[in-house]
Amino acid sequence: MPVRTRFAPSPTGYLHIGGVRTALFNWLFARRHGGQFILRIDDTDRERNVAAALRPILDGFRWLGIDWDEGPEVGGPYAPYYQSQRTGRYRAAVSELLDRGLAYRDYATAEETTAEREAAQREKRRFIYSRRWMAETEADAARCAGEG
Repeated sequence: MPVRTRFAPSPTGYLHIGGVRTALFNWLFARRHGGQFILRIDDTDRERNVAAALRPILDGFRWLGIDWDEGPEVGGPYAPYYQSQRTGRYRAAVSELLDRGLAYRDYATAEETTAEREAAQREKRRFIYSRRWMAETEADAARCAGEG
């Protein structure tokens, strides 16, 4: 089976040296084994994305000699290479998991989950999510969604 490695930087600012190192290791591994290096942009954090951050990331990789076989500006058979353009696929996968009973809807707020995590830290116990806002049925989900 051919080797395929991937690196998915987030355009939320300049690329960190640790990210460059990870990309380099993935690129070297792919090249050493006759495989492919894929670049996929993880642009799903709409609040933190910086439009001007993508160009320096791509240019920086090129400057370092890290080329990609599939990804932005190159294309490839598994496009799109921007995560935000793949949301339809993710929604379909979530629907399938919900339909098969392998996932559940959860209506806890970020603040409620953070409060549970902090309580566990204060009590020096491992954090295990309580699932108290888990929607067990579609009726529960509809009720919770309606309540906001």
